[in-house]
Amino acid sequence: MMLIPCFACESRFRPDEYFRACHDYHRGKDVVAWTCPRCGNRDELRVFTGELGFGYARHGGFDVSDRVRVPGLRRRREDLRLDISLDEAVWRVPTGTRRLVGAH
Repeated sequence: MMLIPCFACESRFRPDEYFRACHDYHRGKDVVAWTCPRCGNRDELRVFTGELGFGYARHGGFDVSDRVRVPGLRRRREDLRLDISLDEAVWRVPTGTRRLVGAH
């Protein structure tokens, strides 16, 4: 079972719980905001094919400093959201402050 970590509190989450906590996609930076359900820490991450990239904003962009492999992870950019998929599940992370549409 794949578990994805929170770097602040070291809790680990199953993909569904982790990706449901994603709440904002910044299309210009290609970055997703995530808030830990346990400690409330807010991180920004970039979704790649097969991995997540964690880092920080720098010079108007985003520098990835740590990567976590998530085999089978896929992404697709839409006009107003980022679709994240793993196996049969899909999570839609909207741009702006709207809530995540759950996996289906």
